[in-house]
Amino acid sequence: MSTIQRSANAIRMLAVDAIQKAKSGHPGAPMGMADIATVLWQQFYQHNPGNPKWANRDRFVLSNGHASMLQYALLHLSGYDLPVEELKQFRQLHSKTPGHPEYGYTEGVETTTGPLGAGIANAVGMAIAEKTLAGQFNREGFPLVDHYTYCFLGDGCLMEGISHEACSLAGTLGLGKLVAFWDDNGISIDGHVEGWFTDNTPARFEAYGWHVIKDIDGHDEAALKAAIEVAQSVTDKPTLICCKTLIGFGSPNKSGSHDCHGAPLGDDEVAEVRKQLDWPYAPFEVPEDVYAQWDANEKGSEAEALWNKMFEEYAATYPDLAKSFKRRVIEQALPADFNEKADAFVRQCQADMQDMATRKASQNAIGFFANQLPEIIGGSADLAGSNLTLWPQAKGLQDDAAGNYIFYGVREFGMSAIMNGIALHGGFIPFGATFLMFMEYARNAVRMAALMKAKSIFVYTHDSIGQGEDGPTHQPIEQLANLRLTPNLTTWRPCDTVEAAEAWRQALVKQDGPSALVFTRQGTKTQARSESQLADVAKGGYVLKDCAGKADIVLIATGSEVSLAVDAATALGEQGVGARVVSMPSTEQFDAQSAEYKQSVLPAGAAKLAIEAAHTDFWYKYVGLDGDVVGMQTFGESAPGGELLKHFGFTVDNVVAKAKGLLG
Repeated sequence: MSTIQRSANAIRMLAVDAIQKAKSGHPGAPMGMADIATVLWQQFYQHNPGNPKWANRDRFVLSNGHASMLQYALLHLSGYDLPVEELKQFRQLHSKTPGHPEYGYTEGVETTTGPLGAGIANAVGMAIAEKTLAGQFNREGFPLVDHYTYCFLGDGCLMEGISHEACSLAGTLGLGKLVAFWDDNGISIDGHVEGWFTDNTPARFEAYGWHVIKDIDGHDEAALKAAIEVAQSVTDKPTLICCKTLIGFGSPNKSGSHDCHGAPLGDDEVAEVRKQLDWPYAPFEVPEDVYAQWDANEKGSEAEALWNKMFEEYAATYPDLAKSFKRRVIEQALPADFNEKADAFVRQCQADMQDMATRKASQNAIGFFANQLPEIIGGSADLAGSNLTLWPQAKGLQDDAAGNYIFYGVREFGMSAIMNGIALHGGFIPFGATFLMFMEYARNAVRMAALMKAKSIFVYTHDSIGQGEDGPTHQPIEQLANLRLTPNLTTWRPCDTVEAAEAWRQALVKQDGPSALVFTRQGTKTQARSESQLADVAKGGYVLKDCAGKADIVLIATGSEVSLAVDAATALGEQGVGARVVSMPSTEQFDAQSAEYKQSVLPAGAAKLAIEAAHTDFWYKYVGLDGDVVGMQTFGESAPGGELLKHFGFTVDNVVAKAKGLLG
């Protein structure tokens, strides 16, 4: 048996043993792809297990995330901080080997995969980040950013629509350092795929503009090595290597069938696998010579040392670029004076008192912050002119590899998952925009960003029935509640230029997760604020307008409905009702404040009425069961936005009537 075969069999047996011990998992893909993984990781993959965050490492994405034991075996064998005891805890609570790869749990795992197709889209984002970062920082003789993104994917990934969105864009952008390996084993959970997946996949990828290498024997070392070498030689196109494999390779009775896809092999079959693979070792036992073959620490540390030496020379030649690279890529920190400049911008917005749609206020904020942060990379799903995401210095990547803007086309889901890949790569803060309604297309990617705590900024405009004539297909109702209920995601719906600027600042300084910034199509009125009120905007909820003495009722509003609440409070005051207005641009940010502060804003005993052109149910956590909400419980209609707002009760008269009804 060759050295490479023994190395691959170590993967197979670790996977089989871990899955058998857990009595849960997917052995088929790790067994089938072990040879591909061995050739790639031992002969091509550039990484340093001693420093999993080395800036110029290759990225590896297991898009078929159910094959997680393949990745855990690779990391363990290569020398990462993943001892065999963790493999024995596969799929157990708080282990470093969860059922699907989880970013942040395991060193060397670059992204969370599980939802099929998400990984390849993340990989496209990583490849974009590599190419763009290289365009911005590389200079002649200094290939500072020079690495590949490798992605394993299966039939299921290719069936998912997101793979079309992401791979089509990858071809258009000419991502030459993206190499994908298709595990063409003809099996999915339900059985042989001929009944539901008969695409001409090579032709499909050729149509995208990819370089395609067909009919590679996924168990042939020489063929795999040659294919990867050819892939690396093609620099202007991403490459798909089509690998014919046998699912469950090494299992005498279950290979080639769906029986080994998503269930342990069973003790008897595991014993037969040991015989078949000539692996006379106990469960989880790997011979020292195999460990020695796999250990990548020495090679990895040498590669990083050479890169560090180059970086020192680069810093001497291009000190400003080196300083920027270190801050953005290695430290992933904002400039020291960022908050000072952001404060000045927010104050200027307050002083200017300009009335405008918050989408326009967002555009102004983008223009300001992008000039402070070259790491901002923007984009829109074919709605730049509506989302207002372009700024004077925006440069499309299709024209300039060193640019800062991605025209994603009509690919909301693909865009959002690609953004996650860019964020995880490092060196960039990505934002991408669409109408709030079409967050629905991208929902899974938004959730994945939150799960991974990736610093993606999701920009949503046309945020309510105020969207108007496009009708209920374009008018969000339940989407704000959906976003607000997502753990780790902070959602902002600002009411004016000031809150829009603060929302952008808060999204940019947040280090532990994504943000959703939600803006209006219709115009808004900038509200007057004292110094203390201006400071309180960052708390997510604050008293914007108060009455003399104790408030009889508190009006809570967000976004375009804040000015309505202010006008209604004035009308109530004229009728002898003391009304307080609370602007709550971010419920998550408000919820994070002290109990004392929250009580000071929303005092117990006062009646509470929430006003928002979105679903009512979310707001009962603030108004209580004895409170009320002016909101939506139906879909919208097609008509001018102003008419719709009146039709659905977003008027001073209706708010006043609701408030007085609460007071009896």
